[in-house]
Amino acid sequence: MGKLQSKQKRNLSRYRIDGDAGHSSNTQVAQQYSPVHNDAVTSLASLTSEHCLSGGKDKTVVICNWKSGDVQQKFIGHEREVTKVTCLFQSNRIFSASRDKTALMWDMYNKAGPLQEFTGHELVVTGLAVSPDGLQLCTGSRDNSVCIWDVETGVCLQSCSISRNLVTHICWVPAESLVIQTSEDKMIRIWDSRELQVAHTFPIRQHIQTHCDASPDGRYCITCSNGFSGEGCEATLWDLRQAKHKVCEYKGHLQAIAACIFVPSAAPSLPLVATSAHDCTVKIWNRDTAVCVSSICLDGAGPLTSLASSDAANLLCGSFNSGIHHLRMNQSNSCILREVARF
Repeated sequence: MGKLQSKQKRNLSRYRIDGDAGHSSNTQVAQQYSPVHNDAVTSLASLTSEHCLSGGKDKTVVICNWKSGDVQQKFIGHEREVTKVTCLFQSNRIFSASRDKTALMWDMYNKAGPLQEFTGHELVVTGLAVSPDGLQLCTGSRDNSVCIWDVETGVCLQSCSISRNLVTHICWVPAESLVIQTSEDKMIRIWDSRELQVAHTFPIRQHIQTHCDASPDGRYCITCSNGFSGEGCEATLWDLRQAKHKVCEYKGHLQAIAACIFVPSAAPSLPLVATSAHDCTVKIWNRDTAVCVSSICLDGAGPLTSLASSDAANLLCGSFNSGIHHLRMNQSNSCILREVARF
């Protein structure tokens, strides 16, 4: 892994897009704040209307004001790289997962130490999601297992292991007992968290599934895959209602897509999704038509790792080489993306 990361830092041109249709570049220089992490940003989540939560390869979990770039809290407790962070919007409890095989719960107002520790996985924890009521935590790992934990006690309530189910990401469907999970075995599974049983599987994909997100209304989910030179490298929209069929695919990235999310829309007639990839680009898509409505290349960022958004105008993107990027989107003007700041 170390050799691969070193190569990525030396040869950034490998990840740039040339001649990409709809691609926009910055006409103004982005504000550069002090970096909140001293290594790659691995995961992002929206905490409040002006605060984001991030995890890094530097083993830290950070709460940052994305409007000013100011660090509000920095939590130190993991022994290895933080792989995922998550929270309920406007909650004071935040969660992190790590290569140290644990997940931790923190209080955003108290950095004395974690409130709770969730231990039991045998390998790196790569999936992390909190239930809509905040009472349970779901984790997934490269040890092929998915676990449900009691947030207050740290007790593992249920665990299920499936051969070759190397978990890559987990998200909880809003207002439901359903958990969506992607895997390196190219499968997308929907779990019923009440019994921790697989309630549905989508048709097996051609490439490793890297990330997933559920729409705020619980009607859809989006997943994305890895790939190279445009092969694979797509995101897929799925209907979570009775049919559970594929709605459309978003194709245009040239390298593996690391993150895909539903973006709050200023107009109900223009539902949007966003993707970020190892080709240094962030793309905004019309959810229903799969048309790419905006694209931006973040020069020097290296592979992009994560996305988060709390409103219709602002998007946050984590990167391997240049921290967190604050992007502003003007939805009234063809959804043009502009980089505002890096921190």
